[in-house]
Amino acid sequence: MKIKKDNKPSVDAETILDLADTDNMSKCAKEDVKDGILSRRDFIRTSALAGAGAAAVMQAPQASAHESAEMNINIPEEIPRTLAEAAQPANFPMTGAQVFAKFCSDEGLAGFFCCPGNYNMINAIAAEGIPCYGGRTEGNMTSAADGFSRVTGEIAATSGTEGPGFTNMIMNIGAANAARTPLLVIASNKTIGEDDTEHGIQTAYQQAQTEGLKKWGKRMITPNRIYEYSAYAFRQLKTGVPKPVHLDFPGEISGARFEEPGELQYYHDKTRYRTESRAHPDPADITRAVQMIAAAERPMIVASTGVFYDKAWEVLLEVAEKNDIAVTESAPQRGHFSDGHPLSASTGLDAVRSADLVILVGQYCMPSVGEFAFPPEAKWIRIDPDATDIGRNLPIDLGIVSSESAALEALAEALPNRSRQAWREELASARKAFDDQSEEYYQLGLKYSADTDSIHPAVIGKELNSFLYNGDIAPDETTVVSGGYGIGRYTRRYLRAFRPGQICNGAYQYGAIGPDIGYAVGVGAAVQHGVGPQAPYKGAPIFGVTGDAGAGYSIMEFETLSKYRIPAIMIVYNNNAWGVWPSGGGRGAVRAQHMYLFQENLRYDKVVEALGAHGEYVTSPEQMKPALQRCYDLAAKEGIPSLINCQGKKEFWTNQYPPAMPRHFAPGALAYYK
Repeated sequence: MKIKKDNKPSVDAETILDLADTDNMSKCAKEDVKDGILSRRDFIRTSALAGAGAAAVMQAPQASAHESAEMNINIPEEIPRTLAEAAQPANFPMTGAQVFAKFCSDEGLAGFFCCPGNYNMINAIAAEGIPCYGGRTEGNMTSAADGFSRVTGEIAATSGTEGPGFTNMIMNIGAANAARTPLLVIASNKTIGEDDTEHGIQTAYQQAQTEGLKKWGKRMITPNRIYEYSAYAFRQLKTGVPKPVHLDFPGEISGARFEEPGELQYYHDKTRYRTESRAHPDPADITRAVQMIAAAERPMIVASTGVFYDKAWEVLLEVAEKNDIAVTESAPQRGHFSDGHPLSASTGLDAVRSADLVILVGQYCMPSVGEFAFPPEAKWIRIDPDATDIGRNLPIDLGIVSSESAALEALAEALPNRSRQAWREELASARKAFDDQSEEYYQLGLKYSADTDSIHPAVIGKELNSFLYNGDIAPDETTVVSGGYGIGRYTRRYLRAFRPGQICNGAYQYGAIGPDIGYAVGVGAAVQHGVGPQAPYKGAPIFGVTGDAGAGYSIMEFETLSKYRIPAIMIVYNNNAWGVWPSGGGRGAVRAQHMYLFQENLRYDKVVEALGAHGEYVTSPEQMKPALQRCYDLAAKEGIPSLINCQGKKEFWTNQYPPAMPRHFAPGALAYYK
């Protein structure tokens, strides 16, 4: 990248060196600047370190087409400047948008993710001081809000506008609904006055479109009820089993003006429109549960979504340790029971198969008979705050209606101390068998990689495991977005969670296609701000995994990661095909396989470089660890996101390379949907 030396306005080398933090520039970068040449990577580093001032000065003037190709990628000064502006909370008189934004702030809305549109609403929310992020597509920003909630347990919001933006969000709202995420969907809907006119053609009756994908929703039509319906929304978001809530705001609502509180209907403090109380279990049910646990030899808790959102991980640990009860996880997030604990069964698949009592705690997305790998003779207890759901899909022996934390607290008090040494030994043996199998896959992967001049997914998983948990990084530091289809069958095997919210399981239940980089925006924002259980790891880099098919859906959000300096490292498994590509050559298909394939050896790393991020292209096992280290250093020291493009082979998913695509196993670390 050349710095112009003609007579047009430009920046000289000394100015760049003055603006940059030269202590953090490499020696060669300094020499390049003095010689009039600045490498692309060092320019990114320089502009990240120099901040808005350098970015503003580095703006290039109008140039010819040839010269434009050499223009620098930089962060415009407006981004850091406006991010640093003080909040301006609204006071009466207020618009409807300001009333709602202030309501969200008072309720502790933790993050907001959107694209331009619905301007009254998003501007008012930003002015309240709520952390806001603007991205490239409404769908991916919906996933960002979803991912934020999955690793924090806090409410996040997303926004869409009228027809096109809103319909782009549907798949991602569906994924949040399946994961039971407390996602607030805010959408504009032009004006009530334009109903039935097709004016602008974008007017849509949105509530029908999210039917079945939400807990509650409302199209507002009466301006003075905006506060009342806001109370409805947050009552649904903060009580019971969480799911998305969808509000759409016609222009007459967001633009309405209120001079004083008396003009708003149902204007009450939050202590009066909802309660913090939680359901407590019937003592008789706890007595029966204690009896069933006492009669069991190999009891196992399935700690799911409700354990995380009810922040019940500490009392879960107390119950498990007091009576030597094994614990496995099943949720859109992992870590509320550490994989490093002797009672963990998340990687003890053989032990799951032998449990004789299963205690489902907060399992909001219920499996059907046979979906979980427990033996058919096992007894079942289910703890859930919703009595109407107990007994659905899976017959149970005891249902306990309670919040997760209250039920676990009651069990912790009622259970006697008990040692189950044989059960602990079986758990340890099962975890070892799982690790031995993972090592076997890794050794096969090394052989397959050498034979094909590529990198096998087992090698990616093992190298990532070694880097995150067996090197210089504290094992509990790095939050991971676990995504991808075929690659996820391997990386889930090697990923570990040691504290709440450490893994975001993107594919949970719904299996949305390609939201993983969108999730990384939200997860990265959560860690960037240190929200909820992410507080001790504030500012740490995050990792993510996706496939080449998935990258096609959300790779443009690398521009979002770059402009906000979110330190995310995404691993893309590039096997030149959809994960189901063999379907095009089998099952009697004729003239079909081309639809399952991509061009080979595509450079996703180059795409993100053009979006202001760092790219790596890995084609062999020995390149993986150095690539991970370079990307981590850039993220940790300079906030620069990276993509590691791992070149695989589509044939790895066939029987030519056993175990091909290993089946998923639920519950536990390998669970894809559950």
